[in-house]
Amino acid sequence: MSHAEILREWYSEVWENGNTDAIDRYFTPDTAAEGLIPEMQVGADDFRDLVMAFRHILGEISIDVRKTIENGDWVSSILHVQTSRADNGAPVEVTGQVVARFRGDKMVEAYNQFDFISLFEQLGQFPKDTLPVCMTGQRLDWV
Repeated sequence: MSHAEILREWYSEVWENGNTDAIDRYFTPDTAAEGLIPEMQVGADDFRDLVMAFRHILGEISIDVRKTIENGDWVSSILHVQTSRADNGAPVEVTGQVVARFRGDKMVEAYNQFDFISLFEQLGQFPKDTLPVCMTGQRLDWV
């Protein structure tokens, strides 16, 4: 199985199916993923919590791995995520990217980038047009 196929299987098994026990099949004990939580590397145990937190606020998750480049131990993919709000069923779509390095059939490091601003806008946790508002120099205030 190619590294790209393993990465696709990771998204299917862990994110779409919510099987957090499968994380150990894809991560080594010292695997670190960056980019999901600023200034923090996420290991296997943290990833379990992260997946469960997202699955709590989202409906069923579908991830389309749109473009993939594989070069030796490295795989880079562009992702399109379709889901819904858990509270009202409204559709949610977000894009992201991942670059992962493999050792054998396990990821040993991963760098993630997702459009979290759009995600949290769609979930109603950020105001609509957060990015354009912030680009004007205005601040978002929660009172």
